[in-house]
Amino acid sequence: MLDLLAYDFMQRSLLAAAMVGGLCSVIGVFVVLRGLAFVGAGTSHAAFAGVALGYLVGWPPLLLAILFGLATVWITGWVEERGRMKLDVSIGILYTTTMALGILFIGLMKTYNAEVYGYLFGSVLSVTPEELRIIGALSVLVLSLLLLFAKELYFIAFDQEMAEASGVPARQMFFLLLSLVALTVVVSLKTVGAILVFAMILIPASTAYQLTHSLTTLTLYSAFFGITTSVVGVLISAIWDIPSGPAIVLLATVIFFSAVVLSPKRARRTGAAHSH
Repeated sequence: MLDLLAYDFMQRSLLAAAMVGGLCSVIGVFVVLRGLAFVGAGTSHAAFAGVALGYLVGWPPLLLAILFGLATVWITGWVEERGRMKLDVSIGILYTTTMALGILFIGLMKTYNAEVYGYLFGSVLSVTPEELRIIGALSVLVLSLLLLFAKELYFIAFDQEMAEASGVPARQMFFLLLSLVALTVVVSLKTVGAILVFAMILIPASTAYQLTHSLTTLTLYSAFFGITTSVVGVLISAIWDIPSGPAIVLLATVIFFSAVVLSPKRARRTGAAHSH
């Protein structure tokens, strides 16, 4: 086990996993509170289509992933704002369209490209030093913006209309939140993959939500669960030679169900039911 940690690739993958785990779980708090669960899933497929196009035409895959991800959330937000369609409907349409594009781009590649599949299923053990730098830079950017606008973002996550009435630029904040979700998804593609990144945004925050009523504690618990499951998942994946994405997500799911069973909120609800 310790000799594994001596390898450069192992140190890189653990660092990438810790950053991605922390980032996904913190943004996940806002996603869970605002009910944007489906947005993470839709964006990850859009970002993957960007990666596939990048490999097809020989452009930087992560740059195209960012463009595709941002375009998807902005179109979705705009459609919802116009009141033309509910958010989950427009995401559902874009989700399937971008997935179809991703599959089309892969089909147009004349040769099998293992790297593309790394982005689909997660391949944290093959993170390059350059990718680690990109993950680091984007993580710092997203977390800095989250810290800077934390008060406003918490407010719109709870009640956007009330926030607007209180003079918070709610519309801009909503689009900022959507953009941060898109960037988080792109950062996470290499670690957990397009199919599972959605789970990493959702599960740690939902686990923390079972255990506390305080917003600050919720965010800290979520980050703790996100980082721990990501790092331990990578170690499991290296020791037993299984893909990192599923290892991280399945571990997070086990912890989530344990939290549901042990939840003080649940105990309180059961107690209230018995006293009636």
